[in-house]
Amino acid sequence: MDRWGATGSEVVVSVARDGKAVGAVRRAEVRLPPLRPFEGDGLEPEGDYDGLEFADLEFTGHNGPNIRFLECALRRCGFDDARLRGARFIDCVLAEVRGVGTDLVGASLRDVELVDARLGGIQLHGSALERVVVRGGKIDYLNLRQSRLRDVAFEGCVLLEPDFGGAQLERVTFQDCTLRRVDFTGARLADVDLRTAMELEIARGLDRLAGAVISPSQLLALAPAFAAQVGVRVEAPPEG
Repeated sequence: MDRWGATGSEVVVSVARDGKAVGAVRRAEVRLPPLRPFEGDGLEPEGDYDGLEFADLEFTGHNGPNIRFLECALRRCGFDDARLRGARFIDCVLAEVRGVGTDLVGASLRDVELVDARLGGIQLHGSALERVVVRGGKIDYLNLRQSRLRDVAFEGCVLLEPDFGGAQLERVTFQDCTLRRVDFTGARLADVDLRTAMELEIARGLDRLAGAVISPSQLLALAPAFAAQVGVRVEAPPEG
């Protein structure tokens, strides 16, 4: 077994008891300096934004590939259909942002807090998330295929059909989260803690859960799916 817990097609999931050591998430610590209000008309391609506050602004349909946000706050901004491929967010806070169909393919987020977001169909394919906290809010159809997540904490949020296909997850937690129809197809997991998820429904990729930690109650809930994965029929014994 390698550092990602991969064992071929074998299903190996750790069931941790209280006190069992699990790799701790190194949390984002965002301390913003005094910020200047953003006074521009829009986001420029390859724009460089440093120490700014974006508040109550609409960036619907904006095209801003390879832009960089350093020590910025984005509050209550709209990003419907915005195209921000390759964007970089470093030491930033994104609070109550919203958007449908936002394109952030290949983006990089490092030391970022995403708070009470309302997002749908956001594209983060091939992105890199490191020391990121996602707190509260609801994200539908989150595409994180082929992405790298390291030291990411999801807290009290609702994730509907998140796609982690082919992604690498290391030290990722889902505390008090609702996870519905998760796709782990081809994913590689290490120190991924699912024990405190309020709801856990895995649609695909059960065979890739090596390296995850679940609770005994979650194991019981997932038992029929695990049995189906390995081809075991579960039937009541015949009467008499």
